[in-house]
This record gives sequence, structure tokens and C-alpha cells, in this order.
Amino acid sequence: MQSEIPGIISAFVGGIFSFVSPCVLPLIPVYISYISGISLEELQQKGRITPVVINSLIFVLGFTVVFVFYGASATFIGQFLAKYKGILAKIGGIIIILFGIHLTGIFRFKFLDYERKINVKSKPLGYIGSFVMGFAFAFGWTPCIGPILAAILVIAAQKETLFQGIFLLFVYSMGLGIPFILSGIFINYFFKAFSKVKRHFRKIEIVAGILLIILGILVFFDIIQALSSFLPQIGVG
Repeated sequence: MQSEIPGIISAFVGGIFSFVSPCVLPLIPVYISYISGISLEELQQKGRITPVVINSLIFVLGFTVVFVFYGASATFIGQFLAKYKGILAKIGGIIIILFGIHLTGIFRFKFLDYERKINVKSKPLGYIGSFVMGFAFAFGWTPCIGPILAAILVIAAQKETLFQGIFLLFVYSMGLGIPFILSGIFINYFFKAFSKVKRHFRKIEIVAGILLIILGILVFFDIIQALSSFLPQIGVG
């Protein structure tokens, strides 16, 4: 597991950046209100935590299933192309760098600005509805969080086993899901924090873009693999 640390850290941080992206973070209270059946005004009152937590967990489970499937698919395809691993690492690194350039705004790729949202017109029924909404969230917002998610999938495609790819996307999902659950529990603090964070959306995108560019360079030159080999030697963990 020590050799997987660089990829795991990248996946979790990527999930967090996806959570604070401009097209996800502003809608978090709406999703929490919708899946719990509690109005935004009621959410800010005490004593309504239980339905929020339960439904949030099920919502997160819904999109985790989708992302884990993505990870399994990426690794499965990568195993078939294992003999081209060196070339694919170069191509993958370039792709990640381009995604990073897009996020920083140095150059914008129009197809990455595409955003498809799920329009919700009626409240789903119970826990099944929350799961379905989480499922829909993963598919509906994939174009929005695409650059970060794609970067993690590139890394997953280079994994040797199916479990490694699945686990990597599970970690990404936790990076996105844990802040979502905490936002539901501490909704009052979320509203206060959001008013401050939204002023820095552009800065967040730039930082995420820079990190993707760095990650792309690491993948291109196979430095992540070198780090993976080096970490056990220094006794990490």
C-alpha cells in the first residue's frame, strides 16, 4: 500500500477540489435540502441532523458507485494496453497537463466548458431517491468536474490490478463525499464559509490547474512510479 501513496493523495485532493469547484459548491445546500426533505431555513435550525446525515450518506454512496465503476473500467482497459504502458503514460501526462492549462485559464478548451445539469422537479421518495440522485449527480456533473476526474482516471488506467483502480476512484469519491456530509452536519458553518470561499473560486481553479500540470509532468516522466518506489525505502507509514 505504501507504493500507492502518491496516487491516493492525488485522488483525495482531487476529490476535494471537485467539491469546491464553482459548479458544485454553490449547489450543495440545494442538494442537501432536496435529499433530506428539509427546507434551507429548517436546515439552519438545530435538531434536524439525523435525516440530513443518513440521506447524505446514501447520496454519497450513489455517486461513489458510479466513480468506482469508472475506476474499474479505466484499469480494465489499461490492463489490455499494458504493453503500451510507456507510450500511454506520455499521452496521459500530456492530457492531464492540458486539463491543467484549461483550469488555469492560460488556454480554454470549449468542449471542457460544457456543463450538463440534472433538473430536479419533484422530490424523490426516501432513501432510494437519495441514492438515485447521487447516481444522477455523478453522471450529470461529470463534464463539470471532468478535468480532475479524467486525471485520476489516467492514473487508474496505469494500475496493475482492478482493485487498485477501484480503490483509487473510491478515494477520489471520499474526497468529494466527506466534505459533502460534513456540510450537511454543519450547515450553518457551511453558509458562513461559502460566503468567503465563493470570492476565491477563480483562485481555486488556478491552484487546481497548477496541481494538475504538476501531476501531468510527474505522470509523463514516470516520476510517480519513482516516488512509489522511494517511499518504502524511507519508511513511510
